[in-house]
Amino acid sequence: MTAARQQRKSALAIGLALGIGIFGAIFVPPAIGANPSDPIVINALTGLAISGFDPVAYFSEAKPKMGSPDVELRLDGAVWRFQNVGNRAAFAAHPEVYMPRFGGYDPVAIARGTSVEGHPLIWVVIAERLYLFYDAEARAAFLAEPRAILDRATRKWPAVARAIDR
Repeated sequence: MTAARQQRKSALAIGLALGIGIFGAIFVPPAIGANPSDPIVINALTGLAISGFDPVAYFSEAKPKMGSPDVELRLDGAVWRFQNVGNRAAFAAHPEVYMPRFGGYDPVAIARGTSVEGHPLIWVVIAERLYLFYDAEARAAFLAEPRAILDRATRKWPAVARAIDR
């Protein structure tokens, strides 16, 4: 590998680790952690949070990975699955860090005053928080103005959360 290519590869890896990827630098102030009383997107048939995807993998592997039924943790009325016991331990120690913000509901919808479940394959990590989106259009809207959307969603979340049928 040439030195120039190695530098580009290193810069891309650092950018991805910082949550900026190909979208360029996005400054968003650190998000508030998850509140244990917040509603969480849970499959009514299985009890799984975020469809069984490992919430820690979004951070450690920078991509969604399915968790295993052999490595689960019950928390806040949901079953969380993990790829390995290390990820489960990390989550158990700091669930507020790894849980999707707004309980897995789409922040763009919340900013509009409504609740729409996010999809675990349409996501982004910004300011060390995981956000799930209903569709690619909502994700693109979020990335276009993350600070404004997060400000509106944070203000509206208490009312939206109270309205979610638990």
